[in-house]
Amino acid sequence: MPPSALEGIRVLDLSQGIAGPYCAKLLADYGATVVKVEPPEGEPSRQTGPFPQDIPHPEKSGLFLSLNTNKKGVTLDLETATGADLLRSLVEVADVVVESFLPGYLASLGLGYEDLSAANPALVMTSVTYFGQDGPYRDWQGCDLVAWALGGLMHVTGEAGREPLKAGGTQAEFIAGLHATVATMGAIYFQEATGQGRHVDVSAVESVASLTEAAALTYSYSGHVRGRDGARHHYAYPSTILPCRDGHIFVHSGGDWEGFCTFLEAPALRDPRYPGARGLADEIDALMLPFLQRHTAEELFHSAQLWRIPFSLVQDVGEVMADPQYRERGFFVDIKHPQAGELTYPGAPLQMPQSPWRAGRAPLLGEHNAEVYGEWLGLEAGDVVRLRQSGAI
Repeated sequence: MPPSALEGIRVLDLSQGIAGPYCAKLLADYGATVVKVEPPEGEPSRQTGPFPQDIPHPEKSGLFLSLNTNKKGVTLDLETATGADLLRSLVEVADVVVESFLPGYLASLGLGYEDLSAANPALVMTSVTYFGQDGPYRDWQGCDLVAWALGGLMHVTGEAGREPLKAGGTQAEFIAGLHATVATMGAIYFQEATGQGRHVDVSAVESVASLTEAAALTYSYSGHVRGRDGARHHYAYPSTILPCRDGHIFVHSGGDWEGFCTFLEAPALRDPRYPGARGLADEIDALMLPFLQRHTAEELFHSAQLWRIPFSLVQDVGEVMADPQYRERGFFVDIKHPQAGELTYPGAPLQMPQSPWRAGRAPLLGEHNAEVYGEWLGLEAGDVVRLRQSGAI
């Protein structure tokens, strides 16, 4: 197999939750040696489902398994003097640290960026928090819902005249994790070019706010606050999601209005008032719905493609996993885990055939203590046993 893109990069993942682990997961999946550092009892996401057969088990959390592929796992109690010393020693031979603690926590243990970079001036530390390392909110707790709300996207999500909504899942966390990965890669590039490290500060709230498209500029230009448009595009039309016979379909007119009208068997749509008329969306929808509701989503999707009209399926996760496009590209992969068994995981978010993504399982709790403390720090097996008995690992 060709070498992975990040081969040779050593990463210590101290983070918990979603955003930091997702950042470190992407680094691991593309070849970095990432060591997941957990407290001796394991990080909290091990207690978060889903679980196979709905039976909670710290080695079978779907969230933990998916966020920690390809990582090695060690245990370490940072709040003990011995544990803090071990981390300092690990940092001396590492390239990157990813962490997600509240600002000031690591510094209170003598493990902040200033402390660690004194021992390793080339160190890249990526801190992923909800509000960043400074500002009036820096010490506050957060969650995905908070980030979506304070970041501004919740205000433009949902139906006009109804309450704001958030996107499904924990997308703010994954967005922050992706931004953290990009920023970390930039810092690694600088590190390799200059031998100097950097402290990368990623805020989940700011990550969400960066996705408000032109809403901020519109407000800056005119003072206009963009509202909620539901599934309808905020200025172009028709571009929306509508019901069909067996579900929903994304409808877009494309560039051929005459062909669009013919395809929908709706001659009334040829009224010159309609093309692009966002203000007449209700009228346009009423003319499209009879045709859409006579056909299934699959029928509409494939027949529209033949007409070069950009319709799209609205798929649930099961349909996505069975979709022939994903299957042909091998996006979903089966990975075996000694406790959870064989499960299907999302695969490479981007393809680099010359330095490919790799599939590998998440670690068991403390699985690589002997390996990492031995190879990185030169400790003997007896040393690792004593550290475990003392509660440091």
